[in-house]
Amino acid sequence: MSYVNRVGEEISPPESLITSRVTEYRDRVRWGPIISGVLVALATQLILSSLFSAFGAERIAQSLAPRTITPNIISNVGIWSTIALLLSLFLGAWITIRACGPMHRDTAVLNGAILWATTLAVSSFLLANGVLGAFGLAAYNATEVINQLQQQGTVIAPNIPALTAEQTRDIAAATSRTLWWFVFGSLLGLLASIMGAIAGMRTTRTNNYNS
Repeated sequence: MSYVNRVGEEISPPESLITSRVTEYRDRVRWGPIISGVLVALATQLILSSLFSAFGAERIAQSLAPRTITPNIISNVGIWSTIALLLSLFLGAWITIRACGPMHRDTAVLNGAILWATTLAVSSFLLANGVLGAFGLAAYNATEVINQLQQQGTVIAPNIPALTAEQTRDIAAATSRTLWWFVFGSLLGLLASIMGAIAGMRTTRTNNYNS
């Protein structure tokens, strides 16, 4: 004896045929969490940079040969400030994604990259207004190089023709190193932001629907 389904009768599919659909935001860019992450990144960078600078200044103050160790201290502070930059961007991206709901990996990476770009823009604005932001370390190092040249008796501006060839090469070399370090640090910052965004991802929500 066999049974035939009636026409128009709704048949419920077995559990194996139930599909899972991922709930995703219509707007993939979440500006509220991004702004929160930028503020966290800037605050963390300023605190860590101030902490490392305080340690460096204390070592110079307690040294018997402060002029001798000052270049090394400045170099070490620069390295640790770069590490602080990476940590702050990682934390800022992590905060951004954790402040959002569940999302896909590509959406998290997109928001992490936008956080990095926003932090760069805000830091440039703060630097232009005299505040050392997350990416202000490169310009700070350039200023230190110029100050050291001026202390040696070199007049840089505005009488540029008075510079000797050797002085011009020194300034150009220092500027080149600073800009390359800025580019390298910025790319590392982008990588840190992406890693923080991925680390902050939550489990994606799934809704079950009958097909």
